[in-house]
Amino acid sequence: MRKFSLVAHVILAIAIAISGGCASTKTSEGTGEYFDDSWITTKVKAAIFNEPTLKSAEVNVETFKGEVQLSGFVSSDEDIRKAVALTKGVKGVKSVKNDMRVRGRE
Repeated sequence: MRKFSLVAHVILAIAIAISGGCASTKTSEGTGEYFDDSWITTKVKAAIFNEPTLKSAEVNVETFKGEVQLSGFVSSDEDIRKAVALTKGVKGVKSVKNDMRVRGRE
C-alpha cells in the first residue's frame, strides 16, 4: 500500500510539472493559446485571400494571444482599411496592429 502511494505521488508530481510547462507568460503562449492563435491566423488569411481586391501573398499575418499584426504592402489606403476590417471580423481577434504600407509610399 505504501509503495502504491509513493508511485501515485510521483505520477502526480510529473503531471503537475508537465502541465506547468503549458502555462503562458507575458512573452510566451501556453499550448491552448498557441493553437487558438494558429486558428485565428488561418481564419484571417482565409478572409484576406477570399477578398478579390487584396493580394493575400503580400499581407503577412501574425497572432499572439489574440492580438493580430498585419504587415506587408498593398495598393491603396482602402485595401488597408478592408484588411483591418476583415481581420476585426474574425472570431477570437482581440485587437489589430496595422503595419501595412501602400506600395510606392514606403
